[in-house]
Amino acid sequence: MVHPLRSSLAVLVVGLVSFGAAKATAGVPFLPHQALYELSLVKSRGSTNIDSVRGRILYNFSGSACDGYTSDFRQVSELDAGEGKVTLSDLRSTSWEDGAGKSYRFKIDSRMNDADSKPVDGIAERSGDHITVKLKQPEAKTFTLDAATVFPTEQIRRIIDAARDGKSLLELSVYDGSDNGEKVYNTLTVIGKPIPGDREIAAPDPSTSSDQMRPLTRWPVTVSYFDRDAKAKDGEQSPVYAMSFELYENGVSRALVLDYNDFVIAGALGKFDVKDGKDAKPCK
Repeated sequence: MVHPLRSSLAVLVVGLVSFGAAKATAGVPFLPHQALYELSLVKSRGSTNIDSVRGRILYNFSGSACDGYTSDFRQVSELDAGEGKVTLSDLRSTSWEDGAGKSYRFKIDSRMNDADSKPVDGIAERSGDHITVKLKQPEAKTFTLDAATVFPTEQIRRIIDAARDGKSLLELSVYDGSDNGEKVYNTLTVIGKPIPGDREIAAPDPSTSSDQMRPLTRWPVTVSYFDRDAKAKDGEQSPVYAMSFELYENGVSRALVLDYNDFVIAGALGKFDVKDGKDAKPCK
């Protein structure tokens, strides 16, 4: 996601850049699209010395509430710490989520420099009062999660629903198959005031200039991810990482800011294409 920019980013960014049950909002379904984000360094903190960051996130999202949602994500990042110290990370993720949030299939592959890749492959099924996860990689394993846990598309749907209801905070436990396929994150989402589509913007991008996107409302959102298994110190726990972005009511995200504590990366939307969704099957 050095740490290679995290795989959970893959399934949120644009999930999260994904990613729900029925519709994003009443009358506004999730939009099949391809988005390209150009990465750059905002700042580094403390003892961490990152001189520059360059890279890209390429995100493809398709599907419908009836057929389920498919997302393909790739993030290639080069972090330069000076004196010839360069770290190259390559993260790829493919997932499919049932429109009702009952089933989630995922394959994630991450590589750093010349190290061997670390694939994760599994499926999660919701049934009654629990979720059953069956992993094929990194090793065959079956375990259960609490039924209150949501998958990435459902996470985005709930954020949009909360935003439309005027809520400013939302807490969710999220499972996306990241790390070794066994991690569940507690998340806290902070939602800002709605931004109408006709508001002037200082730095327009392909989404704000799109005739299809221009009429839509969006909200400034920050999602902080906490390690559910870590113990809080002095009653407080710092997030593992946080993501800020502007979220449209059809699930598209712009103006990404990825905060990994030691350094912060911006993701500017450089290219945005709407996909033809006419092949989606009608609900029966």
